[in-house]
Amino acid sequence: LSLECVTLVKLNLLFLLSCLPLVTIPPAVFAMNQVTRMMVLDQPVLCFYHYKTAFRTQWKRGYAAFFAVALPLVFSGSGVWFYLGRAAENPVLFLPFMLCSTVFLLTLLASPFFYGLLTTGRRVGECLRLSLILGGARLHRSVPAALSVYGTLLFAVLELPLSGIYLLLIGFALPSLLAGFFIRTEGPLCER
Repeated sequence: LSLECVTLVKLNLLFLLSCLPLVTIPPAVFAMNQVTRMMVLDQPVLCFYHYKTAFRTQWKRGYAAFFAVALPLVFSGSGVWFYLGRAAENPVLFLPFMLCSTVFLLTLLASPFFYGLLTTGRRVGECLRLSLILGGARLHRSVPAALSVYGTLLFAVLELPLSGIYLLLIGFALPSLLAGFFIRTEGPLCER
C-alpha cells in the first residue's frame, strides 16, 4: 500500500507539472488515466516512464478524449443553465432543458468508462459508443466512478484553502484511481 501511495503522489505531481502549459492538459489527463488503469489491474508501474510514454505517444487520443468529454459537458451544462431559468416562464422550454440535462448526466456517467476503454487500444469511436452504453446501463458502476472523479474534485475546489495540499499531493490521481477501481470488472474493459 505504501508503494501505491508514493506512486500516486509522483503521478499527481507529474500530472500537475505537465499541465502547466494549459495546452497539454488533454494528454496529461489521458496519461494519468493510463497509469492509474495499470495500477488498478495490478500491472507493474514505472510511474515516470509509463506516464511519459503515454503522454508522448498517445497525445492524439488524449485530445480526442478530452474534447469528446469536455465539449458535451460545457455545451449541455450551459443549456441546462440557460433553459432552467426560462422553463418556468415558458413550459415548452422544459424539453430542451431535459435534453441538455440528459446529455450532461450521461456524459458525466460515461466519461470514466471512456477513458478506461481508451487504455485498451480500441478506436475512439468504438470507445465512445461502448462508454455511453455502459455509463447509462451500469449505474451501479458509473455513479460511484463519476462521483469519485467529479465529486471529490468539486468538494476539493469548494474547500480550496483547506484542500490545497490534497490537490497538490493526490487530488487528481486518487480520483482517477478510484474511478478505475469502480469500472475495472466491466466486460469490454476486461476483454483486451
